[in-house]
Amino acid sequence: MKSLHTLRIGALAAALFLSVSAIHAADAPTLPGKFVGVGQANQTYDRFIITYKDGTTERSSSDAVIQNVKTALGRVGLDRVTIASNGTTTPAVSASYQRKLAVGADLVRTSRKLNQSEANTLMAQIAADPSVAHVQPDYKMYVVKDFAAPASINAKANVALQTFTPDDPYYAKYQWHFFDPTGGANVNNAWDIADGSGITVAVIDTGITQHPDLDTSLADAGYDFISDSFVSGRATDGRVPGGWDTGDWDNTQPYLQECLGSNNPADGEPSSWHGTHVSGTIAELTNNGVGMAGIAYNAKVLPVRVLGHCGGYDSDISDAIEWASGGHVDGVPDNTHVAQVISMSLGGQEACTPDAPEYTAIQNAISRGTTVVVAAGNSSADVSGFTPASCPGVIAVASNGITGKRAFYSNYGKGVTLSAPGGGIYANDASSGNVVDNGFVWSSINDGATTPGNATYGGMAGTSQATPHVSGTVAMIIGATNAAGLATPSPSDIANILVKSARPFPVAQDHVIGAGIVDAAAAVNLALNGDTGNPGDGDSDPGITLTKGVILSGQNIGAGAAVRYSITVPAGATTLNIRTIGGSGGDVSLYVKAGSSPAADGSDADFSSVKPGNNEAVVIQKPEATTYYILVVGGESATSNLSVLADYTP
Repeated sequence: MKSLHTLRIGALAAALFLSVSAIHAADAPTLPGKFVGVGQANQTYDRFIITYKDGTTERSSSDAVIQNVKTALGRVGLDRVTIASNGTTTPAVSASYQRKLAVGADLVRTSRKLNQSEANTLMAQIAADPSVAHVQPDYKMYVVKDFAAPASINAKANVALQTFTPDDPYYAKYQWHFFDPTGGANVNNAWDIADGSGITVAVIDTGITQHPDLDTSLADAGYDFISDSFVSGRATDGRVPGGWDTGDWDNTQPYLQECLGSNNPADGEPSSWHGTHVSGTIAELTNNGVGMAGIAYNAKVLPVRVLGHCGGYDSDISDAIEWASGGHVDGVPDNTHVAQVISMSLGGQEACTPDAPEYTAIQNAISRGTTVVVAAGNSSADVSGFTPASCPGVIAVASNGITGKRAFYSNYGKGVTLSAPGGGIYANDASSGNVVDNGFVWSSINDGATTPGNATYGGMAGTSQATPHVSGTVAMIIGATNAAGLATPSPSDIANILVKSARPFPVAQDHVIGAGIVDAAAAVNLALNGDTGNPGDGDSDPGITLTKGVILSGQNIGAGAAVRYSITVPAGATTLNIRTIGGSGGDVSLYVKAGSSPAADGSDADFSSVKPGNNEAVVIQKPEATTYYILVVGGESATSNLSVLADYTP
């Protein structure tokens, strides 16, 4: 039996991202507003999510749903056995009803997997039904390999600790990401006033394993939402109580064969234990003389398993979001430990659209008061093309290294809310070179190659690791304000607090990665001062006041910066027209909200305009008699000499 106090530097590591099939190929069929055909020829599909319009018979009748799918199969000839000229027989396809998702869509399953052509043909026929609002495959989500700390590196305690220093033996040596003044999250300076007491953080991931440095008291109260037996590793289909991670390995048969040729870049990997690592960063037991520390160490982690062997499904993740935030999911007991924070270190290469089940589930969670924090992604690409990081209202987190520089792998763009330490891997956060210990985030993990083995500690790098730093900070904010008798900040308040308190980047970034680096101490202090960054909540600054019909020229908007404007509209006015015009460089976005300032990322704006370039426009036909607050947010590079106009008809 290995000592639990022995640091396993070479721990296995994997970050989880939705690896959604690319569906933008030129030859993929489309039916605007209803579906976009799958464009990858090497993919097969046997699960489809159909959303019927409100008021239709199918919306409330599973029998009608399956009858329509069977009719569609017949119209395209898939319900018949076919024999090719070479004698090859293709079986007929039947369909069975699986369940209704919490967001109202229906999941159906075909008797065999359909290739690209068959899937597109069937979806086109389903979408042709006037009662159908949208149809898509139940896209598979995969474990993709992240960056693991190799066994050859040695830790170096090269940064002085500040304020409270816990007695966890590996804290000072390894957890730079908590206390480094340049690239860290300034967690230790927040511990004097906040520890996450009374807060539940749902970690929607691979589940959790037993670990002496983790409070797993809510593990049995969590839930395994994986409904497919192959993915879950159970003998039969169906969900089960408990958020335990039983392993997600795919390096042995039959998993290896199933993953080969798919979108899963983690083919042939041992179990990742990713949920255990993320949970440790959020709430690992602290000042207990064991191992390492956690950010909101008195918060409770509610583990929700959605990813297993060869990944998981959209339908399971959207149901998990609903359940964790207090929504009802048929067939699952209601959650008795509703999460104030959801942490999702997962994502995929597909823009978040209103038709996606995650989109609706996230909006429902936010409406219940749950803050949703997600990883921006590890593809070094614009976050606008990734789900759920581009879903409205989420806090999307990029990754920086110890120097404060964007990690070379981190996604970027206007949709990123802020950055957090996720590890730069190489010395000085370069894109290659010598791997160093302070290039990784260190936390709890397991050493089992397949099923759980010994509890240990290990390093991982990615936006998956940056995300729990923000999730833990949010738990600290809510816990501290509740303890002080203040109103609980709303998800949009939380976003504003994080943005306003973020520490400015110490270096110029090559891409926009949000407002700055998360600063836990500054965020908690800002919230306790009653300042959410919204007018009326301690910040009544109207910004630059615009005069009706007068063009304000010469405006300079820094890269990623947000400049606030306002205009007061009298009663009886019509057609409020707000525009940004011209300027050189940049690519600005325009966000407008009545009565209070929009969040810095525009997530709660009443109106927005995010077209390419600097010419943005919002037209409100019947404006309220109030002050409209306007945010102009800079893009990848600075914009100079921009003009801003607000006008209305009296």
